[in-house]
Amino acid sequence: ERASRATDRMVNIIEDLDQITKLEVDALKLEMRPFDIQDLVKEVFDSLELMAKEKNIRLSFAKEYGAIFVIGDRSKISQVLINLLSNSIFYGKIGGNSLVRFYIMDDIVTIEVSDDGSGIEEKHLPRLFERFYRVEKSRNRNEGGSGLGLAICKHIIESHGQTISVRSTVGIGSTFAFSLDKSRSQ
Repeated sequence: ERASRATDRMVNIIEDLDQITKLEVDALKLEMRPFDIQDLVKEVFDSLELMAKEKNIRLSFAKEYGAIFVIGDRSKISQVLINLLSNSIFYGKIGGNSLVRFYIMDDIVTIEVSDDGSGIEEKHLPRLFERFYRVEKSRNRNEGGSGLGLAICKHIIESHGQTISVRSTVGIGSTFAFSLDKSRSQ
């Protein structure tokens, strides 16, 4: 059973490395089309429901939103949202909240994923999106991920011509924000 888990972990790391390499050399083709970002977040909430229940974390929107159409590669943006929300659950406090907000300014939609977990020390923030960088330095490989998830998120968002950022306060929580082009059509 341990060997099987170790093999699965290695396969996931190899797949992540393959993807990040393709992103870095622009070999990953994006299927750009309009989609409702709120619907996609709801799908991700559903897929992470069991993980959130284990820590009694509530996944929710900051308020009621209507349809918000953006232009992007829906499956790649799904991957970004899964990574950010999984992290917010993993590093969130038991009984806490993971919150998604949308801000629309002109032709840009900003998506924020916030948690009320332990936060990240300021010294780690500049390196957070680097390959293999992990805030948690424990030797236990089962704690935390491979250190590739946020690097992949950064490359996906940058391949959309946009940016991703983080702000965090120790003891209060973290907020990751990225932007996408607003769609003129649905």
